[in-house]
Amino acid sequence: MMTVKEYANDTGHSIAEILKKCNELGIKVKSGDDDLSEDDIIILDNTINLISTDVETDYEDEDALDESVENLVESNNLDKTFTPDNKKQKLKKKSQLQNSKDEYMSKRKDMYKHKEKLMTNVAEDNVVLYKEGMSVQALADALGVSGTELIKKIMGLGLMLSLSNAIDYETASVIVLDYNKTLKKEETQDVSNFEEFEANDRAEDLVERPPVITIMGHVDHGKTTLLDTIRKSKVVDTEYGGITQAIGAYQVEHQGHKLSFIDTPGHAAFTEMRARGASITDIVIIIVAADDGVMPQTEEAIDHALAANVPIVVAVNKVDKPDARPDRIRTEMAERNITPEEWGGTIPFVDISAKSGQGIDLLLETLLAISEMQELKANPNRYALGTVIESKMDKNIGGVASLLIQNGTLRIGDPIVVGTSYGKVRTMKDDLGNSIVEAGPSTPVEITGLSQTPSAGDKFMAFETESQAKEVADKRSIQAREQKFQKTSLTLDNLFASIDSDTKEINVVLKADVKGSEEAVKNALEKIEVDGVKVKVIRSGIGTITESDVVLAQASNALILGFCVSPSNSTKEIAKEYGVDIRLYTIIYKLVEEMEAAMKGMLDPEFEEKILGTVEIRKLFKFSKVGNIAGSYVTDGICKKDAKARLIRDGIVVVDTKIATLQREKDQVKEVKKGYECGLTLDNYSDIKVGDTLEVYEEVEVKRWIKLN
Repeated sequence: MMTVKEYANDTGHSIAEILKKCNELGIKVKSGDDDLSEDDIIILDNTINLISTDVETDYEDEDALDESVENLVESNNLDKTFTPDNKKQKLKKKSQLQNSKDEYMSKRKDMYKHKEKLMTNVAEDNVVLYKEGMSVQALADALGVSGTELIKKIMGLGLMLSLSNAIDYETASVIVLDYNKTLKKEETQDVSNFEEFEANDRAEDLVERPPVITIMGHVDHGKTTLLDTIRKSKVVDTEYGGITQAIGAYQVEHQGHKLSFIDTPGHAAFTEMRARGASITDIVIIIVAADDGVMPQTEEAIDHALAANVPIVVAVNKVDKPDARPDRIRTEMAERNITPEEWGGTIPFVDISAKSGQGIDLLLETLLAISEMQELKANPNRYALGTVIESKMDKNIGGVASLLIQNGTLRIGDPIVVGTSYGKVRTMKDDLGNSIVEAGPSTPVEITGLSQTPSAGDKFMAFETESQAKEVADKRSIQAREQKFQKTSLTLDNLFASIDSDTKEINVVLKADVKGSEEAVKNALEKIEVDGVKVKVIRSGIGTITESDVVLAQASNALILGFCVSPSNSTKEIAKEYGVDIRLYTIIYKLVEEMEAAMKGMLDPEFEEKILGTVEIRKLFKFSKVGNIAGSYVTDGICKKDAKARLIRDGIVVVDTKIATLQREKDQVKEVKKGYECGLTLDNYSDIKVGDTLEVYEEVEVKRWIKLN
């Protein structure tokens, strides 16, 4: 007989821990002064195997100890079906135990002291990993011993477990010490958020993986021809079909090494995948035609490749044509911060002819060299993790998804979660359309068996059981719904709050009406520096703000600044959906001042702009006394007399003024709603043209809060 307090002291645990365990086992004690019966002590010992460190022992031989405890059990004919959950049965056998209690208590103290002694001999690297719910058989496998031998050890502790039973951490920790090892709980991650899942792979488990390469460039500069040439000449099997187009990716071999190519339909798709957290590209090839030069889509490709922060290779195509000027291409690219290696830069340039095959081998060798420097590795001996490239719905077989495996190995029959849906891999094909049973890292595959059609850029992960996959999918669905209403992006208002010690650059997408304005605003922005934080213009150009600008801004967590330009309604909607902040200016010093003030946490505007509606100019009526009256149609919201209005022509803001007069039929009115025609004039401006658009707005006074350090 001893008190809870005495038992806690004896075993090296707190009184609170013992009281909690007693409550779980149905032992009626309330405080440290309450008594524990010897039956209670036996039950506690068998349940948690607590360690006493204050009792001397004469036991030097662990085998003698095991044999002694086993003989005790045998000699007293103890009930070997006893488990911690079987307290009532144990108490019914009280008569069996009565004669052995004193001896058992003595053996208990000796055993725990013996464990204490063994702990001093455990090497730090001799560790067994304990997984929650680990079975006896799994522990035996981890120790490299037979299940029968381990059962014998467990019986020596007064427990009877089968090989399939789970063994608790405390019991397992006692067992492993008899093998001169120590037990460590496995550190687990929340796998439901596998976009941020970090595989804790050992260095010895990692193997080289093929690089993943994306080709980008202007239309008609040879991207498709290059893809076809590489595919035809370098695939493992010379036979290839339409499956590559469907799968959106393929592998080639060169000098015994594989390379994976992602065939995306354009820069938008590439960037949207980045925006969804799908950083799957290791290298980007920018292809430029030597007889054409750097074109608008080439510049766009440069912006997207630089924003992705991956190695770039420039393939100068069509060098076999008479009017080819590869040196001019190098000059034009250098002017855009893509400086060739031979000019002292860091970007490899390779002259090729995608049509004839000239330079293709050199291009592939360059890609392999970059890949080798990156030391791209993955662990094939784990469940697969990767990204969706494309997907479609087939009326005969259901959802079909093209996947890129980034780590691990995917197998037929694997339960899999893709996005917020789950399923089981029913069929799997490689890039040649061949049925396969498994695929490793950097391998593109096409699978069936999903419950829904996923989106390009969705992450996927395979699991051990279907129930686990379903549980993760359900959890991800809940998280997706919650995140929908918690989306946060970089805005001018929260700019200061978003700057932390790790932030060195503020990404900005800049669009202006003319080249001169673009250069002036860009130079002014890049001169702003506040406490070591600078503005980085990741893209600048002339013309209206486009959907592509919004996608790039979202993927790069950037602001969009417009100077004398305005986005279309569809672009505004996409920006709103993506949470991208668009700020419009007509005065350069105001743009610069607000940007600098925001970086200092001092942005405190008195008014904020509220868009009222959009008006389309459809007809002009000329009157000698009043000038031009614009016959208009309200396409969205309302049009109000005396409200401010921007006249937009081809995406460019022509004038920023206000509505001077507004009439409906023959009557002067204060406002006209969506879906109605009206006539209007602008204040001090009459050069209105059919096809122009009016953006009607007002400035509303608002309260602003200044963030203080």
